[in-house]
Amino acid sequence: MLLPITHKTAELIEVVRITDPIRHFGSEDLTGDEVTPWEAPQADQVLVLVGDLPDGEMRRCFSPGWGIRVHGATGLLFQLAFCFHCHGIRLWGPAVPDGQQGLHSFDADSAPAQELLRRFRAAAERPA
Repeated sequence: MLLPITHKTAELIEVVRITDPIRHFGSEDLTGDEVTPWEAPQADQVLVLVGDLPDGEMRRCFSPGWGIRVHGATGLLFQLAFCFHCHGIRLWGPAVPDGQQGLHSFDADSAPAQELLRRFRAAAERPA
């Protein structure tokens, strides 16, 4: 997946377990239960995984269960909402060029996608 160039300035990722997936088709913010923050080097590793996601064939549901908010030194850069059922990712935020905002497809069965999902689930299982 092609990430905005600003991903190189990321310092923090907030992992979000999306509790109301229907609202994420066009909402301004990524909402849900904040699971954990990831800082470098873990944040960098996650962005490499996202960048390595191969294209796939998107289905129709777009009911995302996981999301991330990516922050730089000056605040929010962009947000991603992942639907592992329909193979869709929504990318949006203040540092995303207009041509990149919106829904993108990915292969949810690929190794990078499965590793990303494993990390999301492991983060949710850790005690607070």
